[in-house]
Amino acid sequence: MRKKFVAGNWKMNTDAARAAELAAQVVAGFVAQPGWAEKVQVALCPPFPYLGIVAQAVKGSPVHLGAQNCHHEASGAYTGEVSPVMLHDTGCHYVILGHSERRHKMGETDAQINLKVKAALQNNLTVILCVGETLTERQEQRTLAVLQSQFHGCCHGLSRDAMAKVVLAYEPVWAIGTGHNATPEQAQEAHAFLRSRVSEEFGPDVAGRTQILYGGSLVPDNAPQLLSQPDVDGGLIGGASLDAARFLKIIEAGAR
Repeated sequence: MRKKFVAGNWKMNTDAARAAELAAQVVAGFVAQPGWAEKVQVALCPPFPYLGIVAQAVKGSPVHLGAQNCHHEASGAYTGEVSPVMLHDTGCHYVILGHSERRHKMGETDAQINLKVKAALQNNLTVILCVGETLTERQEQRTLAVLQSQFHGCCHGLSRDAMAKVVLAYEPVWAIGTGHNATPEQAQEAHAFLRSRVSEEFGPDVAGRTQILYGGSLVPDNAPQLLSQPDVDGGLIGGASLDAARFLKIIEAGAR
């Protein structure tokens, strides 16, 4: 049985004081509930400047630290970039790669993301790999073709052992930060399709263990319905992760 996983992507939000406060509130709320840690994994992914602050806040707790991106090189003359080696050294367990905002606003390609995925895995980070279609692609009924292309391109060349350390996140781009979300049926269809792709390329045993998260405006109100779908294993949470009470409500839905 796959454990549920709820990760908070804070994006470019918070300041130092708020980052420490928010992380402490999540930790306190999570550990206060008996049994939650046995049913749900939790990670917080703050902006790079606050990784150290959040690392201290979650230290010794079941809440893990994650980052929002990394470079594919271990070191070098890459001004403004952060390497997977640095993230691991900071205490990160996870790194988000391929987020739609980086694909569509920064122009990242599947080939570039593939290099990052390999580098992160080589440096003992678990990857949260994001894939998802735009509104135009959905309207043109190309959702599954887009998911297939992104998944294959970003995971090209991975071994079965490496793929076992990848968490997938389905992000319908049209639902991120818009207040719209996929219906439970739409989410289930996409998640089941992605699991079938993992099975075909890496084997049914890897597919059965792979966690697939939903990442499109998942909030407390829709969390119970979305997280009850058989192939929806949790959520990659944006705006709702900036409010500890709302984030904990989503975790609660995953723990049911």
